Formats: sequence, C-alpha cells, structure tokens
Amino acid sequence: MELKPIFDRVVIKPITQKEKQYGSLIVAAESTEEPTQGEVIAVGNGMLGDGKQVEMQVKTGDRVAYSKFAGSTYKIDGEDYVVIRQTDILAVIV
Repeated sequence: MELKPIFDRVVIKPITQKEKQYGSLIVAAESTEEPTQGEVIAVGNGMLGDGKQVEMQVKTGDRVAYSKFAGSTYKIDGEDYVVIRQTDILAVIV
C-alpha cells in the first residue's frame, strides 16, 4: 500500500535520530523530541482546495525540516509517514 497526496500535501518519511553523545553523557533517542526532519516520499499536484494552482517547492527525494506539530502520522506496512501541507515545510536541507 502507498500514500498518494492530493492538492498541496506532501508525504514525508521521518528521519529518526540515533542516540547522541555529549562528552561522557549519552542521550538516548527515546528521551529526545519527535523528529522534525524527513525525506519527501510523494508530492501532490499543487492545487489548493479552491482550485487555485500553487507551485510545489519540494520534490521526491528532498530532505526537509518541518514544523514540529504539523500534519498527520500514518503507519503503513510497519513504516511511519507524515502527511503535511507544503506550507508546514520550513526548509530543504542541502
């Protein structure tokens, strides 16, 4: 099964953070915040609900930073995905 976004929506696969080490202190991934970076898996056609066309700024394969509380999370075939509006994407990570 796959998610195909409509309008100005984008499907993102969150990139989970591994544990980090700060000097001799190790911070486990479970104690950190939810991921706010991910890889774009699919992009909608760029239309808004009222029929206006908008240019999509991201493409499949881009790595992006997105708003912390943006979108909806879905689990498909054991993988987590986030579906968000393009306006919730803060930046493309180059």
